[in-house]
Amino acid sequence: MVGEAVFGAGSREFLQAALPGVRERIQQAARRAGRDPSEVRLMAVTKGFPRETAEAAVEAGITLLGENRVQEAELKYAEITGRFELHLIGHLQRNKARTALGLFSCIQSIDKTETAAALESRLSETGRTVDILLELNASGEPSKSGFRSRDELLSVLDALERFHHLRLRGLMTVGPLTEDSTAVRRCFATLRQLFQEIRAGGSFQSFDILSMGMSGDFEAAIEEGSTLVRIGTALLGHRGRA
Repeated sequence: MVGEAVFGAGSREFLQAALPGVRERIQQAARRAGRDPSEVRLMAVTKGFPRETAEAAVEAGITLLGENRVQEAELKYAEITGRFELHLIGHLQRNKARTALGLFSCIQSIDKTETAAALESRLSETGRTVDILLELNASGEPSKSGFRSRDELLSVLDALERFHHLRLRGLMTVGPLTEDSTAVRRCFATLRQLFQEIRAGGSFQSFDILSMGMSGDFEAAIEEGSTLVRIGTALLGHRGRA
């Protein structure tokens, strides 16, 4: 990747060099789709990078960050100051629910009614409310998390209408790892159609987030309607490099 020979991946310098280009690509993709670029939020995915990377992202004015693991986020984000939101984008184990609720303003990876119920139970003890997204395995890949079908995801909506401490904000998916652009777009279009169907139902008043697109496919995701892209490598470099 351009810049890694000069600046180490995850460094403040790498981020500062990469950020304008990523923002420009987001804007261009939105304009190609006839959309306002301001409709698309940029998330910096800091998983696998040290605390210093998270601090650099916040200092650079990035207000949305994502982590995959509760334990890693707990260590990395302790006492980091600044105005930002931290979202969990990886699979949540129910035994980590209480810790997750102390760290994240949004859980993007709800893929079981039981997980939502565990969060609701813990939130009811404090009266707090937390945002969630439902994750669909739109590509059908066995290795990926998420509800396995449209009908399986829809089946959780009745329960969520009864959960008063979880605010359903939208849907999330991870695109297939393939160079077949048609397959990638099909995956994103599937989620967009489901998002529009649920939103049209009117049961969830704050249903406005369509989280799809990562470093390798975020432009296609924006063109297919994404409102939130989760960028790691394109913004911070390849994990594990000096």
